Amino acid sequence: MKTENIYTKDEIKLLSCCTLCPRECGVNRFGGGDGYCGMDAGFNIASICIHRGEEPVISGPDGICNIFFSGCNLHCIFCQNHEISRPGLEYAKTAMSLDNVLDRVEEILKTGIRAVGFVSPSHVVPQVKAIIRGLNERGLMPVTVYNTNSYDKPETIESLDGMIDVYLPDYKYVSTSISREYSDAEDYPAVALKAIRKMYYQKGSTLSLDKEGGAENGMLIRHLVLPGQVEESKIVLRSIADELSTGVHLSLMSQYHPTPFVKDHLTLSRALYKEEYEMVAEAMENLGFRNGWVQDMDSYKNYKPDFSKENPFE
Repeated sequence: MKTENIYTKDEIKLLSCCTLCPRECGVNRFGGGDGYCGMDAGFNIASICIHRGEEPVISGPDGICNIFFSGCNLHCIFCQNHEISRPGLEYAKTAMSLDNVLDRVEEILKTGIRAVGFVSPSHVVPQVKAIIRGLNERGLMPVTVYNTNSYDKPETIESLDGMIDVYLPDYKYVSTSISREYSDAEDYPAVALKAIRKMYYQKGSTLSLDKEGGAENGMLIRHLVLPGQVEESKIVLRSIADELSTGVHLSLMSQYHPTPFVKDHLTLSRALYKEEYEMVAEAMENLGFRNGWVQDMDSYKNYKPDFSKENPFE
């Protein structure tokens, strides 16, 4: 692909020997997608669509323009977006030109949508930056949302300062054994905490809202409660309280739903019990968190995407 006016010299250098994420594969992304994420240096995007299923402050009244990138630098065995996150699957790699991406995003923004979300962006940060630069050159200044699994290097988060308005990080686990089994990343707890600390350093606890209640600047941490992992979730919440603040905004998610990839797993093969979620929600309250959202137990029905459709969530 041509790189003129798309990537900076530093971005070209990084993609030529990729150490973007903690995997540090060292592959030449311009030569193909041979690294852990399976993606090359192009704009491999599974969907650009209006998504109304995010937290109210993220979606706003009309939804958010979400860009769902193909591939991922984690291979979570329970991933709800498994159709696009695992290299080699049917919808895992759809190459677009930068102009195609910008045209589609601009089309959605012209309907009144105010924010653009970059979903699973940790392995494609140069592409994220190129899209933001392209939108700004067109005179479009949407609220930018970095929707990440938090398996990001601290220096990557530093490089996004001034480009990302709202950080939307997952904080999945604090136990290395669970991280290894569920996401093939034993170092996830330490890496994620460092990344989230960098986000917190940039944004603090305040989540600034516009007059319609949409997030304009700040950070919102997500945690998905998993079957059989109540104690792990409690420790995750304690870690946030101790390492950051009980004033940060949290989204405690109950939307877990088993996929075919975990049909034989001892605990992940079943749905989350209501009692499990309620115990974690109670722990969140007892720790003194003041800002956040909880979900209904049937929320998973709204989070089962079909990436063969133009809008996977409709």
